[in-house]
Amino acid sequence: MPRLISEPTRIPVPGGKIISEHVGRVNTGSEAVSVAHMIAPANWQEPFQTPEFDEITLVLKGSVIVDHEDGPTIAHAGQSILTGAGERVRYSTGAEGAEYVAVCLPAFGPDTVNRED
Repeated sequence: MPRLISEPTRIPVPGGKIISEHVGRVNTGSEAVSVAHMIAPANWQEPFQTPEFDEITLVLKGSVIVDHEDGPTIAHAGQSILTGAGERVRYSTGAEGAEYVAVCLPAFGPDTVNRED
């Protein structure tokens, strides 16, 4: 039976980024996949991480920069980027910030993102 997700759960994070999880460990108890709407301010960045999940980032507005071992890759509005489990990456935004959707397989979890200090 279809399940309506009437509203996302806001997940607090430092740095001014807003995470609204629609499907995932927090909002629906799903461990298989997470889908979150993100809004990140201009020149935002998070620490490097080596997640235990694949992540698809679909950029709606602005640009998302993903730093990795070969240098930065920039995804602009209308583009997406796929990162694989076990890759060391760091997400950030350009001067205009970004709005994007993140899909993680299996679902994102604070214990599976492996952020560096």
